Amino acid sequence: MHNSIMTTRRTLIGGAAGLAALGTRGAVAATAPALPSSPVELNVIDVAGQLQLTQGAMEAYAKAHPKLVSKIAFTAATAPELPGKLKAQQDAGRVDIDLVLTGNDALSAGVAQKMWIPIVTDYAAALPKLEEIYLPGAWKMQALAENQGVCVSFCPAGPILEYMPDAVKQPPKTAQDLLDWTRAHPKRFFYARPANSGPGRTFLQGLPYILGDKDPKDPEKGWDKTWAYLVALGKNIEYYPTGTGATMKELAEGSRDIIASHLGWDLNPRILGVVPKEAEMATLEGFHWVTDAQFWAIPKGVSNDHLAVLLDMTRYMLSKPAQAMTYDKGYFYPGPAVKDVPLTMAPADEQKLINEYNRPYYAKLIADTPSEAQLPAEKLVYAFDRWDQQVGAVVGK
Repeated sequence: MHNSIMTTRRTLIGGAAGLAALGTRGAVAATAPALPSSPVELNVIDVAGQLQLTQGAMEAYAKAHPKLVSKIAFTAATAPELPGKLKAQQDAGRVDIDLVLTGNDALSAGVAQKMWIPIVTDYAAALPKLEEIYLPGAWKMQALAENQGVCVSFCPAGPILEYMPDAVKQPPKTAQDLLDWTRAHPKRFFYARPANSGPGRTFLQGLPYILGDKDPKDPEKGWDKTWAYLVALGKNIEYYPTGTGATMKELAEGSRDIIASHLGWDLNPRILGVVPKEAEMATLEGFHWVTDAQFWAIPKGVSNDHLAVLLDMTRYMLSKPAQAMTYDKGYFYPGPAVKDVPLTMAPADEQKLINEYNRPYYAKLIADTPSEAQLPAEKLVYAFDRWDQQVGAVVGK
């Protein structure tokens, strides 16, 4: 999603406070504005591919509330594009973006530049009590939002390995196995540049747990084993693509035999036919889930009429019926950020696809494996920079 590591630095650096406690309330809590007397048109911009997960719920809300919403216009952009565009609108006093669908990247950029309305604190009474309704992993990810965005979808994520069973008869079981396999099969394993790829990010952040590094939360002083391993692994990798899609394509074409993946990327491309259904997945001994999340954020400058509707729609998005729609076609599997939303609540067509392509051991793997939130933005940017310099820049050497 990011075009360069410097863009990533600008985008992510705002999240330096990272895992600050969400429960701390601001000194002043505002009363939510009254709902409008006539319907409004909402402009929603997606910078994270999130429409696959939440567009259905937004459209359902609009259909159920024609006196509040006349139309929802959806547009898409990349995370690096958004901050400048939104800041220009705010500086001009003419904000025409009502809601941003984002991951941690653009969300953190908005935090740094004070772009978002801190709805979790300012309008707490208009929202559910988040700690009570969220899954534990989603609550950890919500902390990264620093009260200024609301987690609407959650994925245990990765790192996992995806491979073609006809080419890999016995998948690696340990990090050493993987390194040995790549030495015996040069150029047949790869992963996407972490700054541009969810699976790449989870592979990078997951290795310190797998390797038993000194401090998995400190990429500068606690990842000695990880950095050495990545350099060694890179000697057997031909190149690092700039996005996850390329890894899926080359796996499907037979150009690669094993790739780094995560749950959504394992399930969704097989459902869509991008990757053969028979592709298999494996985990390395000692792995922890490095989780992922999607957020809603409301820019400062949105009118009171629009804000009132957005707060009400956000409350709906956190309801179980709306959360059930985030199962989608496995794009962010499972998808719901809220507790007690089983697959049986999802639309029938999505249930059918996920049941057909799901792996029977997913549920146990999710339940039995420790999970970790991603690094706070400042540390993640450091990890991206160092990876670019020490790993990406010396590929194949």
